[in-house]
Amino acid sequence: MGPVGPSVTVLAATENGDYFHDLLTKLGLNDFGARTVEALVWRPLKIVLILVAATVLSRLAARWIAKSVRSLHLRAPLLGASARAEQRATTICDVLSSAARVVIWAIAVLIVFDLLDINLAPLLAGAGIAGIALGFGAQSVVKDVISGLFILIEDQYGVGDVVDLGDTVGTVEEVNLRVTRLRSVDGEVWFVPNGEVRKVGNASLGWNRAVVDVPLPITGGLASTIERVRGEVKALCAEDRWRDVVDGEPEVWGVEALTADTATVRISVRTQPQQQAALARAMRERLAGLVLRPKY
Repeated sequence: MGPVGPSVTVLAATENGDYFHDLLTKLGLNDFGARTVEALVWRPLKIVLILVAATVLSRLAARWIAKSVRSLHLRAPLLGASARAEQRATTICDVLSSAARVVIWAIAVLIVFDLLDINLAPLLAGAGIAGIALGFGAQSVVKDVISGLFILIEDQYGVGDVVDLGDTVGTVEEVNLRVTRLRSVDGEVWFVPNGEVRKVGNASLGWNRAVVDVPLPITGGLASTIERVRGEVKALCAEDRWRDVVDGEPEVWGVEALTADTATVRISVRTQPQQQAALARAMRERLAGLVLRPKY
């Protein structure tokens, strides 16, 4: 076998991680001095470079995630420049940035341990066992966090919305990854784990309807009475208080129920979000003189 060339020697030294040691030896240091310089200078320098690289990468990842989320946020048709939309985007950015930082720093720590000649096999085995144990013990928390992330990404509801979560109805005061905080009409505060939310009724997206059932007397001509009701509702909607609340003309859907002397007529008015209850109360008050038994 012929002599080994310089390039092969350098490659072998590099693969074995002794290139810096061989370089110091060729520069005149003995074996002990080369290993000392490598342990006191080269290895700490590599650790510092790895930590600096991890810091830079984590910041770049956070900026890229923030830019991407903001871009998607601006493209969403239902979102605008509102506190709710800003909170949603900020929460998603924080979650994804934290996840990216955890991954980057975990890799950096493993590389540093390898440079320090720490056996990673027991650490990885222990981390795996601990991860399995935590996974079984924190299934509900993980479920809540994942559900909360999807609630924010899909914009199912936000702060200020009036929602029905099944057993709980109220105004949303806070949404985070684990729980949603609601305040009901009577002022009671409810904390609902996001993992328990199966379906959501949101009364604050797009538009609502104020629906009022009015019992009218059959005697005296029902058709004329319905026209009087329609006129009263139109006059109410034309007032300054309700002009910007109402979206479209009032609709009389017809008779919903009959008794011996009354016919219950349903009236509908399309409104801006969260304004239907106030307009419905105003409609009942205006129509109180036209009904035999006001229905509240």
